[in-house]
Amino acid sequence: MSPAERRLHDLPRFADRADAYRPGLDRMRALLAALGDPQRSFPVIHVAGTNGKGSTSSLAASVVQAAGRRVGLHTSPHLVSLRERMRVDGRPAPPGWLDAAVARLAGALDEVGPDGQAAASFFEATVALSLLYFAEQRVDLAVVEVGLGGRLDATGVVEPVASVVTHVGLDHTELLGETRPEIAREKAGIARPGVPMLHAVEGEAVPALEAEAARRGAAAENVRQSCRAQVADPAPLRVSLATPVADYGVVEVGLPGAHQAWNAALAARAAEVAAERLGWGALAPEAVRRGLAEVADRAGLRGRGQAWGADARVTLDVAHNADGWRAALGALAVPPGGTLWALVGVLADKDADALADALARRGARVLALGLEGARALPAAALAARFRQRGVEVREVESARRALDAFRDAAGPHDRLLVTGSHQTVAEVVASERSR
Repeated sequence: MSPAERRLHDLPRFADRADAYRPGLDRMRALLAALGDPQRSFPVIHVAGTNGKGSTSSLAASVVQAAGRRVGLHTSPHLVSLRERMRVDGRPAPPGWLDAAVARLAGALDEVGPDGQAAASFFEATVALSLLYFAEQRVDLAVVEVGLGGRLDATGVVEPVASVVTHVGLDHTELLGETRPEIAREKAGIARPGVPMLHAVEGEAVPALEAEAARRGAAAENVRQSCRAQVADPAPLRVSLATPVADYGVVEVGLPGAHQAWNAALAARAAEVAAERLGWGALAPEAVRRGLAEVADRAGLRGRGQAWGADARVTLDVAHNADGWRAALGALAVPPGGTLWALVGVLADKDADALADALARRGARVLALGLEGARALPAAALAARFRQRGVEVREVESARRALDAFRDAAGPHDRLLVTGSHQTVAEVVASERSR
């Protein structure tokens, strides 16, 4: 880790402590003012959602890039390096750039607010740096993923040409509300007057989401009504896709799982709306097809049902809540005669019981990993959840030990799902890189 990255990691991080989440935009505006307000230099597709926002952001960026435009992409969390949060045309910001940018921002980062806390959190600083990088790289468009919620998220300083909400589920309920309608209103807080809001939300959250968007002066479009996204083949995923602009026929989506069909439709529609509002003209159908198919390479996306390395038996999925785990398990096929294994590490504020129930139904064998940080659920407590459901579980002290245990004991048809948190997947990636 470079000195610049260490400096940023020393700031309050929500991954380590819940009080690092301090909603509001005053600190962000001060940081960006110190950098010359780079967020005013480019238009943005702004993406919120409980699940699917990272995939949808990456798909949209890939489509716009395939159309010949220079695209910035901010997503979070990262897996290995925080520079992954700030990508242009799929490539992370270079180390030298980050060193210089952090030095430039150091004065603002060293300030202490009236509450005695650091003037900026880790997340706020990385968002500001992403926006600076995109401005300096003269991107035509940036796709910016919301960190948490929407209304008061640090990314709310951007100037969108399209706002997107992918999904509304019960996560971070202690911060966003205890019901889906309450959470939907928070996510609809990214709506801006006169800026289209696109969504793929279902059920009881829809009226609340669309009413809040309308209150903020944004017309909402539900792509589940305006578009067609019918799964033609599940693996590899191929979708019959049509939008109000074009019928794209059957397209390949470079991410596994039927749940990605509506993420792809939402991304394509967001790219269409951005192109129209920016005067670029209609997107070439082939650009949409290539962008959806080549998302992993074009956007640098990892950890969404990704086969890991040379061992095709290992799948990485950063799902971290009940809806995400259901989607991840639904997308993972175990060959006849094989057993599902799961390497699991979760944060204490997540619904570990939902994951335990889902894995018990699949007859999985579990490797329970304790993550670092005050918010992590200890391995012993996690393992107890599985034992209560009759699941065979073993506590492991590191991702490397877990992988070794799986490879020593598993048969050729067994499969290992690494899930529960971005941190769990990150530890696996880091452990393999260090071999």
